[in-house]
Amino acid sequence: MNYKDISTDNLLKINTLAQLKAAGYESKSVKQELRDNLIAKLRNKEEVFPGIWGYEETVVPDMQRAILSMHHINLLGLRGQAKTRMARMMVDLLDEYIPVVAGSELNDDPLQPLSIYAQNLIAEKGDDTPLTWLHRSERYTEKLATPDVSVADLIGDADPIKAATLKLPYSDERVIHFGLIPRSHRGIFVINELPDLQARIQVSLFNILQEGDIQIRGFKVRLPLDIQFVFTANPEDYTNRGSIVTPLKDRIDSQIITHYPKSIEIGKKITLQEAKIKKEQQKAVQTNELVSDLIEQVAMEARDSELVDAKSGVSARLTISVYENMISAAERRTLINGESKTYIRVADFLAAVPAITGKVELVYEGEQEGAGLVAQKLMGKAIRTQFLNYFPDPDKQKKQKNNNVYRLITNWFGEGHTIDILNDMSAADYNKTLMGVPGLSGLIDKLHGSSDNQTKLFLMEFCLHGLAEHSLISRNKLTAGTQFKDLLSSMFTMPSFGAEDEEDDFK
Repeated sequence: MNYKDISTDNLLKINTLAQLKAAGYESKSVKQELRDNLIAKLRNKEEVFPGIWGYEETVVPDMQRAILSMHHINLLGLRGQAKTRMARMMVDLLDEYIPVVAGSELNDDPLQPLSIYAQNLIAEKGDDTPLTWLHRSERYTEKLATPDVSVADLIGDADPIKAATLKLPYSDERVIHFGLIPRSHRGIFVINELPDLQARIQVSLFNILQEGDIQIRGFKVRLPLDIQFVFTANPEDYTNRGSIVTPLKDRIDSQIITHYPKSIEIGKKITLQEAKIKKEQQKAVQTNELVSDLIEQVAMEARDSELVDAKSGVSARLTISVYENMISAAERRTLINGESKTYIRVADFLAAVPAITGKVELVYEGEQEGAGLVAQKLMGKAIRTQFLNYFPDPDKQKKQKNNNVYRLITNWFGEGHTIDILNDMSAADYNKTLMGVPGLSGLIDKLHGSSDNQTKLFLMEFCLHGLAEHSLISRNKLTAGTQFKDLLSSMFTMPSFGAEDEEDDFK
């Protein structure tokens, strides 16, 4: 009988050591399992890390090479770069089920028992030793490294209660209470934020990684643990809170460097995949590509901003949160106005400031500005950058006296007219307000005539924000929305009492 040919249902019916031997079972290390299953997936042209975008030519090949080499792995990168997610997905490369000695703490292999309990049980019952089957989902352990993690947590300690209950002397190995790492035998063990682990705790991992030795309270225990270690670390931690001690780094075979999405298109895939949008929100709110581009542009602007700490990074969670918040802002408007559907607006995008303020670490100058104002500036820069992908460059248009496509719009504001785009205004009022600006609708028809009416309205609002970013008109932040007016007149208008009427410094 070939063990590999046995169906899962029949496999789970094997419940004694004798049956397992008869089935032709052969022990295999966890790293060999990962390697064999990866080879099978690659040969079958299967996707190994589905849903991981932007790493196809960089991180994913590095991970595959490390697994084929049967290496321990350290994923090094800034926050929000899918390090933990990739570690968790390695579970899918394990065999679906493995046999273990029933009742063993250390997932003992029936053919290679590790613990005293399993060895004694097999010595007593022989081929009648009972077995259970462990699913691959139960062979993954994850620990966040924090300063209070102890050797007892990871490795183990003598348990006085156990000694008293079993009436054993402290010299008996059975009084040991094993920690997380021994209990992860024959599985994957992940330590997140490794540099945050105290140096003396990191030292306790040396022998486990290299020789498989552990020492617990003076017990001379040799456990040849079979574990695939995966660590994650932020390079900022090397100089800030802590560091990985050199001998430990030397024992981690492959260090793989992760990165942020290198294009807006990849960023959009990640955001749309991870954002938790309710079904009722999907029905109520219609979006477009431009607003998704704006969201990803905010993250790119933040990563390049002199006000944001580049060493800390800007997580992909920023764009996900902004997208969710933006959809909720549009949904809220439908609820307030008693509407069943709405189309996304630039106002909804700008309402997502709270989704940014907690996601960026600011340098001193940024702290002086304030998190809210920095978020608004980043949004403004995103609008300015994306504006040029949809409209002629305003700086070049200024030089064309007779052919300036923005002349009708800017002249109308120059005559003293203003408009208020409120966050919660109804669809009818929104339409009426934008259509009331001479030349605005005509410009959109000329440049984006094939777009539907709702998209044209969005582009009209976007155009006003873009013109404000290029200093052709003025934009003021109101408590409940945004006001547009002539740039020159706003310079001579004293702001009313209250921050909501001050000139908005998005630019």
